[in-house]
Amino acid sequence: MEEFLTSCQRAVKLSSDQVGPGFHVVLGNEACDIDSMVSALAYAYFLSKTAPGEMLILPLLNTRQSELRLRSDSVFLLRRAALSLDLLVFRDQLDLRALQRAGRLRLTLVDHNVLPSSDSDLEEAVAEVIDHHQLERDPSPTCPVTVETVGSCATLVTERIIQKAPEILDLQLAHLLYAAIVVDCVDMSPAAGKVTPKDSQYAAALENRFPALPQRGALFQELHRAKLDVSGLNTEEMLLKDMKAVSGTLNLSVSVLYISLQEFLQREDLEAELSCFCQKYGYDLLLLMTIFFTESKEPIRELAVFSHSPTCREQVSQYLEQAQSPALNLSPLSSPHSHISAYHQGNSLASRKKLLPIVKDFLTTWDGYGCPGDREELSQVPPTPMNSLVEGSPLDNGLPRITSQALEEKFSQMVNRTDL
Repeated sequence: MEEFLTSCQRAVKLSSDQVGPGFHVVLGNEACDIDSMVSALAYAYFLSKTAPGEMLILPLLNTRQSELRLRSDSVFLLRRAALSLDLLVFRDQLDLRALQRAGRLRLTLVDHNVLPSSDSDLEEAVAEVIDHHQLERDPSPTCPVTVETVGSCATLVTERIIQKAPEILDLQLAHLLYAAIVVDCVDMSPAAGKVTPKDSQYAAALENRFPALPQRGALFQELHRAKLDVSGLNTEEMLLKDMKAVSGTLNLSVSVLYISLQEFLQREDLEAELSCFCQKYGYDLLLLMTIFFTESKEPIRELAVFSHSPTCREQVSQYLEQAQSPALNLSPLSSPHSHISAYHQGNSLASRKKLLPIVKDFLTTWDGYGCPGDREELSQVPPTPMNSLVEGSPLDNGLPRITSQALEEKFSQMVNRTDL
């Protein structure tokens, strides 16, 4: 793996936007969590061994290099597997658009099956997809798609490797794949509602092939503690650490926070910091999902809704309270902040993956007729520093000031549209 990644680094440094060999980029999603990172690294390595060609096969981490520190569990895993962080290639180190314009780009998507709208101009380069989320991609004879709703995309990558090139597996690669499966499947606990028989099958296959792998429970706890480590992070960094966004008439972000909601709500100057975050990145409303675990490893989930627009906040809250697919079973909690509605989430199995379709349905409802042109994908809208491209973000020049009055007017327009 080190030799492969070193050759990738060398090629990126020597590459020119206009001349040189093409790049077959294996690209994870913009959350760039352990599953996305490992899937990109492992599948690119697999392709380099089984399908070499004129194009250089390259795993690309879909985030800025400077933001890797926000993914403390990923950093911990890479160091545990003795894989140098200096060997990784990040989104801000390779200009995909320039390669696309020069006809030198081929994309394989892992851990997502559609590109966000900001990357829609790269769509023609997509040649293969491996993912475990709900299928949103239209079928195409030129783009093979493997989508199964297993717990971890790394399970599908492991399956491909074991079936077609088991000889490339070594302890380091097995360690990365095994960790991704164990983490995404919440220590393979059925109570968490993530693990499937296929996840269990390939986790066991890795255990049988490599008895030296760390004990499953201990590995999960180590990575869990690393992910929960928000020491040294300010409020903005905590929100960006594990965030996805959705957009239509309203711009919303959904951040997962690995502390109790009570602890988060007690942060000093919290409302002012949330307001600054919305102003900086252009969000009308923030959804904050907190999660922590009991001693018996049972997840406890809580939810908060922040917006300076009472109408917006109340309508979104009411929609979430009444949701049935799935039901979140929300119970109101006391909030010390006037612009934050707080809830205990009785359905502890409803992760962000299950919340996002509810949010998308809400936006489709209020967008009048659900115009596809307004419907942004779940991984990036609007761009955040985590998702900015090499040529810069549209937010670099700042945004018009967002006021509660402007939000009220926007929401009023949305209501009027639905009355037509």
